[in-house]
Amino acid sequence: MGKGLFDLNGRVAVVTGGTTGLGHAIALGLAEAGADVVPSSRRLEQVEKAVAEIEALGRRSLGMTSDVLDRSSLQALHDAVLKEFGKVDILVNAAGMNQKAPTLEVAEADWSRIIETNLTGTMRACQIFGSTMVRAGYGRIVNIASLTTFVGFYRVAAYAASKAGVGAFTKVLAVELAKTGVNVNAIAPGVFPTELTAPLILGTPRGEELILRTPMGRFGKANEIAGAAIFLSSEAASFVTGEIVAVDGGFLASGVNQ
Repeated sequence: MGKGLFDLNGRVAVVTGGTTGLGHAIALGLAEAGADVVPSSRRLEQVEKAVAEIEALGRRSLGMTSDVLDRSSLQALHDAVLKEFGKVDILVNAAGMNQKAPTLEVAEADWSRIIETNLTGTMRACQIFGSTMVRAGYGRIVNIASLTTFVGFYRVAAYAASKAGVGAFTKVLAVELAKTGVNVNAIAPGVFPTELTAPLILGTPRGEELILRTPMGRFGKANEIAGAAIFLSSEAASFVTGEIVAVDGGFLASGVNQ
């Protein structure tokens, strides 16, 4: 058959938060590697744009909105994907939000919304799509963690707590599903200017500090996240589970840079 280790031809992938930022870059990367990809998010016009890009790569797709805060919308997305493609092989959980505030002053409603989106939203999608993968005896789940899974970033406690939670959740689910054929891993992106992060890091003291702390001395480009996602979604990662892969230009390895 000659199917390469990283070849995703014949695979069906769902990417929540797949229409903007790193989720969008991952969705396109999976399509370029051969997968049929369903990018979903809350806004229909963004979904339709991403679907058109995936179809332009010669892959099949499906235009459906979903909101990770709404379990029924994720269930509807799941059911539509199964109806259209007959299966789901890959789930990437890239829907997320952040907000900067002093920890002693953060409003409980803001805290709850961030935890609910980033952590509980990931759990919801894993439950809904993961159950189908277990029944099929095959699956690849890729969650999006963060540098803040490992180290403290100033004034983003809710985000950091949610992403530390994603890291722990990834490991526990990986252990539970390890004998089922479903592998569960995460990617911890370094600093990438996206719609979410650009206002915090472009031309700011925070951005300057982040570049200083990154041995490669630059921010990541969105397409540089795709390789790790393709690897973790592929046959090449058949014995990799419970892992958090940092794609960070050396940030987490770094102590002193000069």
